[in-house]
Amino acid sequence: MALFNDEEQQQIRKAIEEAEKHTSGEIRVCVEKNCSEDVLHRAAKYFHKLGMHHARHRHGVLIYLSTVDRKFAIIGDHGIDKVVPTNFWDSTKEVMLQHFKQGDLVGGLSTGLCLAGEQLEKYFPHDENKRTVDKPDNITFMDGK
Repeated sequence: MALFNDEEQQQIRKAIEEAEKHTSGEIRVCVEKNCSEDVLHRAAKYFHKLGMHHARHRHGVLIYLSTVDRKFAIIGDHGIDKVVPTNFWDSTKEVMLQHFKQGDLVGGLSTGLCLAGEQLEKYFPHDENKRTVDKPDNITFMDGK
């Protein structure tokens, strides 16, 4: 059984697209069913596996979600981490968690993407001349390997 149906995947892709529309930053969503280790370590592993640490301005953001284990994390690379307010990632997770608790995974992800996109736009606005090659706006589904 798929983690998200086609319509839900389209909603998440659209939220990624909207979040990235006015920034040079890169936002990815990584989803898997189970997380067999500390959620932040797992998210950091996928952040690197997906090559997100290669962005010139170090402004990539990864939202990681483990659906069965009900864990999630947000990883912001060094460039975005040093400019957002100290509690930004924690407050974003709290807002997302309110959706997740109601069973609304798509709404929670979309909200987190929107908030991350707003910060990226503020500190790393879109510049056609500096835009790196986009990664696809698809959700990355992992199998724990």
